[in-house]
Amino acid sequence: MSQSIKVFLIDDHNIVRDGLRLILESDSRISVCGEASSLQEAIDILQDTDPDVILLDFRLPDGDGVNGCLAIKRRFPNIKVVILTAFRQNQMVIETIRAGADGYLLKNIDSLDLIKNIIRVHEGDCVLDVTVTEGVFNNISGNDSELAAEGSNLSCKEKAIIEILSQGKSNCEIAEVMGISEKTVRNYVSSIFKKLNVSNRTEAAGYWIRAQNLIGSQ
Repeated sequence: MSQSIKVFLIDDHNIVRDGLRLILESDSRISVCGEASSLQEAIDILQDTDPDVILLDFRLPDGDGVNGCLAIKRRFPNIKVVILTAFRQNQMVIETIRAGADGYLLKNIDSLDLIKNIIRVHEGDCVLDVTVTEGVFNNISGNDSELAAEGSNLSCKEKAIIEILSQGKSNCEIAEVMGISEKTVRNYVSSIFKKLNVSNRTEAAGYWIRAQNLIGSQ
């Protein structure tokens, strides 16, 4: 490995970031290129720090791991994102993976294992903490055909709208791009939610990104 892997830390606790920096920089293959205590702070400086991998806490003052993955992947699709959290609920894991996370690790992970997993993610692997149940990935895989079927039920215009929605655009911005009224956009978004069986924009965006990933991998 000719260059060190540049890692960016996003966690709202200074002591956690300090500890992670010490652990990661004890290995010559990794360097910490930046850190932030919130999603917005991170988004503002990611372009300047140009990380390879982000360690993202699931709970932050201005969002969670799902919103974080969606926001980061929209703007910086080549950056790998690993959730590092104390929460192990299956639904959280599933939602973050659907939102584009490349890994989900728990904060009680051994230091050497953390380093190994960061290197694996940088090399293209997806990683999941061994203490998280196997059923998580089985659940995701089992839902792949259902997810594709749900996406295929969308009309051409609905697909165009959810594509723009998944980029973080508001109803007003979608209306401007599509050349339709904001009220019409709201009606389409409501129909999309119903067809995908989701309750909010984040879930809809996550489903759409996951569906496009599935199509691209076939």
